Amino acid sequence: MKIIISGTVDLDPAQMDAAMAAAKPLIVGALTQDGILDYDWCPDPLNPGRIRVFERWASTEALENHFNNHWYSDMRETLGQFGIRGADVLKYQIDLAEPVYDETGTARADFFTHKTD
Repeated sequence: MKIIISGTVDLDPAQMDAAMAAAKPLIVGALTQDGILDYDWCPDPLNPGRIRVFERWASTEALENHFNNHWYSDMRETLGQFGIRGADVLKYQIDLAEPVYDETGTARADFFTHKTD
């Protein structure tokens, strides 16, 4: 079962550029781990000092390995040096994923490839 991690980390806005520069090699390193599908840490263009976190993992085992890996602990330590003001990061188990657009190119909110009773 795939796992998505999504959320925000708020830093001192004056420290954002330095924080992202320090985090870049850790992001690149995390992307080398087995089971990582996406690992995106991006500045929010509308909220100064906010980082948007989006990660996809192939399994809970892959995520567990990440949490026990130095890329994770180094990221926590590194960001902590730049005035973390708050964080709201959640994990989600994904049991179904499908395209947003159907065969006609229409955006669909319903899950049209998997019918339920």
